[in-house]
Amino acid sequence: MGATAVIVVDMLNPYDHQDAGRLARSVAGITGPLSELVGRAHGREDVDLIYVNDNHGDFAATREDIETLARKGRHPELVEPVLPPRDCAFLPKVRHSAFFGTSLEYLLRRREVETLVLTGQVTEQCILYTALDAYVRHFSIRVPRDCVAHIHADLGDAALRMMERNMGAEITTAGRCLAPAE
Repeated sequence: MGATAVIVVDMLNPYDHQDAGRLARSVAGITGPLSELVGRAHGREDVDLIYVNDNHGDFAATREDIETLARKGRHPELVEPVLPPRDCAFLPKVRHSAFFGTSLEYLLRRREVETLVLTGQVTEQCILYTALDAYVRHFSIRVPRDCVAHIHADLGDAALRMMERNMGAEITTAGRCLAPAE
């Protein structure tokens, strides 16, 4: 098991909410780097790849239901490049933090993960709250700025500064956030 986990947050999105237009424009800029990062992380023995996604209020939704909803949404072109590989962990979540109401902490502890690479959306919401919950649980945090999407650019930048200053997060890029495979 790896000491690092790449956590992909809320990328299976149907984009049918109030701020979807702004968010979709930001997501369009991260799908390439994020897809490449997922590809590099997938299958490495020293890195765990874990998707955590909002269940969109459907507490009976399966992974397949969440994927289908996103693929049938307004921006399937933003979903397709970052679909989770079949063999990676997938945890539905109910609120902003990937830790809230999920078995994420248990999974990370079982796999002896020490460092989290946080990716996905929304920088100033779900990524920030997940980073705070990771910090209080004593995980090291890396955030590749080219793999997180914002609704409001200024708030996204402020959230990255808060994660760096207040939580000791390393703000990096997709190309630099994983150590080379051994």
